[in-house]
Amino acid sequence: MKMNILLTSAGRRSYIVKYFQEALNGEGLVHAANSQYSPALEAADRYVITPLIYDKNYIQFLLDYSLSNNINAVTSLFDVDLPILAKAKSEFAKHNIHVIVSDYEVTQICNDKWSTYTFLTKYGFNFPRTYLSIDDFSCDVDQGVIEFPVIIKPRWGCGSIGIYVAENKQELQVLYNKVNNEILRTYLKYESFQDIKQAVIIQQMLVGKEYGLDIINDLNKNYITTLVKHKLAMRSGETDIAITEDNKVLRELGRKISANVGHIANLDVDCFMVDEVPYILEMNCRFGGGYPFSHIAGANLPLAIIKWIKSEKIPRELFEIKYNVKGVKDISPVILKNLLE
Repeated sequence: MKMNILLTSAGRRSYIVKYFQEALNGEGLVHAANSQYSPALEAADRYVITPLIYDKNYIQFLLDYSLSNNINAVTSLFDVDLPILAKAKSEFAKHNIHVIVSDYEVTQICNDKWSTYTFLTKYGFNFPRTYLSIDDFSCDVDQGVIEFPVIIKPRWGCGSIGIYVAENKQELQVLYNKVNNEILRTYLKYESFQDIKQAVIIQQMLVGKEYGLDIINDLNKNYITTLVKHKLAMRSGETDIAITEDNKVLRELGRKISANVGHIANLDVDCFMVDEVPYILEMNCRFGGGYPFSHIAGANLPLAIIKWIKSEKIPRELFEIKYNVKGVKDISPVILKNLLE
């Protein structure tokens, strides 16, 4: 059975395009979509330039494109896209097109870092102390509950946009205002308009070993496994160097998160080990920037997704990774040939 896949908001993640191409093994095409031309579109078998995500015609555009190109499944590689697609699942399902995105409620928990904090602390998970207002934070500083330095960042944020470290109250006020201004100048403003007066969070700065987890569920939200990577270096808010690790504590943490969140496919989780205690920092219900380190160590989520859609049995080895595999993301120039035509 041939299958065509559409990856929306593909951006620079050409490696995900290639992973799906390898998984299809010639039995279908990988289409990539983005609001402007990008490297992932160059790598795809077919591509399309879309309206902006918040354009009123965005979903209809994707649906029309999917029907015209016999698309069987759609998934997104960008946080902002997820709730829009989640709300539209039923429209695609009418045409037997699978939207591989978690439920809308899950996207809201993950995209909104305050919701992440309140949700996870409610279920007993460790999370850095988080504040929505300078007044609440200052009160706790004065009482010795928390101390500087702290992280200032957008409540609805992606990558490294608007993330700063404040060393004292003077820096806190300046950076808090700076983050607010950066939100209004970038695409972060769209989600932030849900509560623009509380669109910045102040967060306890953790010191410890940083990890990335790929928590894998099937398309029916059943837990499969947790893949653990120790992050050795970051660049622009993404994992740049990492090594796979056999860590039973974090694998069990992944199982518990899965049981409470109920996501679909991958849940990308950032966490710290502080004095051997795991603290969750962020969750993204999509392929994260750390997934390639799981893939090169032996995992193959794209192939699993294809087999799940086809209702085929998943070989256990698709999620058996080798430990102590160290990887680094390469940077290489790409000629955008289609722009020259």
